[in-house]
Parts: sequence; structure tokens; C-alpha cells
Amino acid sequence: MQTAICTVFEKDYHYGVGALVNSLYHHGFRGIFWAGYRGNVPPWAKSLKTENGYQEFSLGEGCAIRFVKLTTPKHLGFYKPDFMSQLWEDYCPDIDALFYFDPDIVNKCEWNFYENWVSRGIALCGDSWYLVPANHPRRLAWKEFAENNGFACERELDYHYNSGFIGVHKNHKYILDIWQKLEELGEMAGYANLEDLYNGNTFNHYPYLYGDQTYLNLALMLTNYPLSTVGPDGMDFVPGGTIMSHATVPNIKPWRKKLLLSALEGSSPTITDKLYWQHSQTPIQLYSMAKILWQKFEILCGSALGRFIRRAPM
Repeated sequence: MQTAICTVFEKDYHYGVGALVNSLYHHGFRGIFWAGYRGNVPPWAKSLKTENGYQEFSLGEGCAIRFVKLTTPKHLGFYKPDFMSQLWEDYCPDIDALFYFDPDIVNKCEWNFYENWVSRGIALCGDSWYLVPANHPRRLAWKEFAENNGFACERELDYHYNSGFIGVHKNHKYILDIWQKLEELGEMAGYANLEDLYNGNTFNHYPYLYGDQTYLNLALMLTNYPLSTVGPDGMDFVPGGTIMSHATVPNIKPWRKKLLLSALEGSSPTITDKLYWQHSQTPIQLYSMAKILWQKFEILCGSALGRFIRRAPM
């Protein structure tokens, strides 16, 4: 199976991109990683080769990152389906499957697992807000929004999936068009501002369309493509995960986190923090050796402090 991976990023999220690529490379990925970016290419991307519409950074052994400059005014969270469709249309039309990862994810498993996974259906991970039954009032409101815009609900779902990762086979790529169309309809109806991912007026107001994730979950209800899903353990939202680790809100991104200070405040280093620093140097070197040694020291001390100082659960 011929596959590719993509992400979108801006500003300091380039640190997350580097660690994500390193973690995928470590677990056997070889191929093209497409990175849509706003602003500048990362400072660690040296000796770039300019091609038609992108700049290539070679990691060796048949692996490379291709940077595509983005000019969209959309928040990059809302731009995920657009970018995936653009890649399939203009950059890699021959691939069998395309995977999207948020740039604050670190991979934990062998790459062939993903290729087997996507061959079974649209690959998805359960969100931390996982159980959202078919008769949940919010889900019923999403369904009404879709039906009022000419869509028919093809299936009932009881679970809610995180939009930070998706794997799509070429036979199912129409899901991306529906996802994008729903977002645009939401903006036209005044339920979304595509330049502001978490518009404060949406979560608590009918039809409760909040961020890109709600629109993805609604798109899944409007198609009958096969799904292959894992629970919230797939992103380390609950213990026992073996696939990937996701530093979602309210967690501080690992590259910004003051580990010792956080530990003193009752938040010891997370699995994602540890994996991020574990994959921060090879094959892409993100930091100096002095910085890495200091972070290892902070992780050790922060983990020790975590045995005695814990923030009270919410």
C-alpha cells in the first residue's frame, strides 16, 4: 500500500512536527510527510530543495518532509479536510491512503499497524469526551442542522472521535468533501467563524457545532463508509494506550511546558511530555545536547515530585 502522512502547523508548532516525524520514523515510516505551514519553514529544516509547489527536507532512507506554504485565512484546524483534499488532487494523486496527525501528537506504534488499520475503514481515535449516544441532545441538534441543509443521516453513532488524527483510504476520500462542506455551511449559517476555531458563541448554543471536530463527527453520520475505531486509549486520554499520545487542551504543549514548575504545582510530566523529549533529536535534531540533558533532569525530578505533590482531580 502506498501511503502518505500530513499535518498543518504555524509558529512554534514546528517543534511538535519535528517530534512527530521523528517518532514515525523511529517506528518504521518511510515515505513522504506533507506539512502545510503558515509563516516560515522550521529553523531545523536545513538544505531545502525547492520543487514545484513545495520545499523538500530529506531525512534519508527514503523519507522526506515536503513543506507546502498555506495562504488560507482559515484557522488551520478548520483547514484539515481542505489540505488533505488538495494533496490528493494536486500533489500525491496516486497514493492509496492518506493520514493526518495533529502536530502535538507523538506516535508510539509500528507504521505497518496504521497501514493495516486504514485498510479496514476510516481510521479514528475516540475523544476524551467519548460516549455521545445517538439520542444525545447535542448529536440530535447536529443531525437537524445537516438535514436542514439537504443531507440525510446514513447511520447512528454512539461515540465521539478526535479530529487530531484520521486515516482515509482513497475509496473513502469523499468524507473530506463532506467535512469541508459542513464547516462552510456552519459559517454561512452563523454557527462558525472559520478563522476562529473555538468561537465562544457556538459550544453552548444550538446546534452546538464547536470546532472542526464536531463537523467531522457529523460527517461520519452522513456516510456509510466503513469505520475502524479505537477508544480514547488510542491517544492516551486514558491509561493503557499503545498507538499515539496527544497533548490536547488543557495540557500545556510539551515544548512550552516548564516541567519542574508544573510538578511543583501538582502536574508531573505526562506520558506525552516524556515521549516528546524522547523523540526530539533523531533523525531531526530540535535542540542542543545541553537542552536535552536539562530536560531529562527536569523529567526525572518532576516525576519524583509527582509522587508527593498531586493536583486535586476536577
